Amino acid sequence: MTITDALVDIPVRLDFDAIVPRFSRAVASLDHAATAELDRVDFDPQLRELVRLRASQVNGCVYCVDLHSKDARTAGVSEQKLRAVAVWRDSGLFTAAERAALHLTESITRLSETHVPEEDVTAATAIFGEERTAALISLIIVINVWDAIGVTTRCWPVARDAA
Repeated sequence: MTITDALVDIPVRLDFDAIVPRFSRAVASLDHAATAELDRVDFDPQLRELVRLRASQVNGCVYCVDLHSKDARTAGVSEQKLRAVAVWRDSGLFTAAERAALHLTESITRLSETHVPEEDVTAATAIFGEERTAALISLIIVINVWDAIGVTTRCWPVARDAA
């Protein structure tokens, strides 16, 4: 390997979990609450991970993209579908329900631009019903919190896979 082939280390900016442990635990608790709501309404585990992955892609959280790609594989999402998440609008690999969830994910994740139009929530509610849509919204909100922490602090380095 030459010097130009060496991987680049991305330094941690702040050890967020160590510096503000109560807040970090509170976010983890919020995540568990969102997951419990998804479980309560029997929301598809594969779609959960696709939603987490897409929000993290939009936000540019390298740790969360890595984590949720692995979690999606574990949940049974195919490699082909994982590769297509970033371009889901142009892919025929996604169901109407997945498309509605991914659309709502992007709308909420980009809320400063979209202001989450009523039709985005209405479209998701038409497919999922109110309870599942509310549970989905809780998931989208909490992954955006995790992404904001990860992007801002780079507190969770990505473990490199063995080559």
